[in-house]
Amino acid sequence: MAAVRLDQLRKVYPNGHVGVAGASFEIADGELLVLVGPSGCGKTTLLRMIAGLESISGGTLSIDGRVVNAVAPKDRDIAMVFQNYALYPHMTVAENLGFGLKLRGHKQAEIDRRVAAAAKTLELEARLASRPAALSGGQRQRVALGRALVRDPKVFLLDEPLSNLDAKLRLSMRVEIARLHRQLGATMVYVTHDQIEAMTLGQRIVVLDGGVIQQIDTPMALYERPANLFVAGFVGSPAMNQLRGTLRHDRGWTLATAHGAIALGEPPQATAWQPWRDREVVLGIRPEHLQPRETGEAAFHARLEVLEPVGNEVFLNLRYGGQALVSRVPPRALPEPGDTLPLGLAAERLHLFDAAGGARIGA
Repeated sequence: MAAVRLDQLRKVYPNGHVGVAGASFEIADGELLVLVGPSGCGKTTLLRMIAGLESISGGTLSIDGRVVNAVAPKDRDIAMVFQNYALYPHMTVAENLGFGLKLRGHKQAEIDRRVAAAAKTLELEARLASRPAALSGGQRQRVALGRALVRDPKVFLLDEPLSNLDAKLRLSMRVEIARLHRQLGATMVYVTHDQIEAMTLGQRIVVLDGGVIQQIDTPMALYERPANLFVAGFVGSPAMNQLRGTLRHDRGWTLATAHGAIALGEPPQATAWQPWRDREVVLGIRPEHLQPRETGEAAFHARLEVLEPVGNEVFLNLRYGGQALVSRVPPRALPEPGDTLPLGLAAERLHLFDAAGGARIGA
């Protein structure tokens, strides 16, 4: 395995479009790092630059201490798993797994040994004589993973490998990939647009938007301390609630909105808020920290529009003026749609952002 280092890596297309704008970070030896963001954010372009499938416009890419900007893909010692399984339909599972090794001139005994080891790891031993048409979607994806696995590369690159699977298979294959990473201790770079996939798989996550890195951190750090409004809105399902207004302080902090004042109390993090008094800000609050208030004084009131029971929890879709909000609550006796609810905020869990630039206040 090997570490991968990106130093101001850029991709600019002939029409002037900047696909990746100066990406700099290091993927540790044995780390599973996830690149995540919306369509067109540059995550797949960045992965293809590491693979050598996209040319590098600027900056330096190193794998295992060697600069590989001008090194051909076949000489970078990487293996890539694509969104499309791309299995040869006329070959058996064993032949698909070993085909790349055969092209590289490995002896048949070595190919058989590596194929058997990969099949055992991926629980494909009983399907080695089958052809792809006889396999389920999950088994085909495991064959695609196994084809990379037999190469024993320095770095695994995975480009949205689960996007063609149904919800149940995606869950089981997420577990499969996490188990495989722990077992191999391999360096993996994983691309996805699904932030749930990113949160459950990544040891660290790189969040991109418009070709620019927005934040690099562990999953829980991204969730609990988003660096800006984009990360706050992208990471988390349902997304973080955001309320725009003017920050005031008069016998306690309040957010003055177009629909009334929201009481914020005296949060412990408010020491960083002082320079923002009487300025426009965005208040962020996760759905689980916005709760109907049964006793005590409410921070504000909102109208319940829709109830979404999903088993172990219920989403309350609320409306505050023209602003849609979501509260996540445990199953219990619930109000009726149309009711106006008093709401409380978990003061220590409030997030504040600059309304103009979007940066976190008190980062």
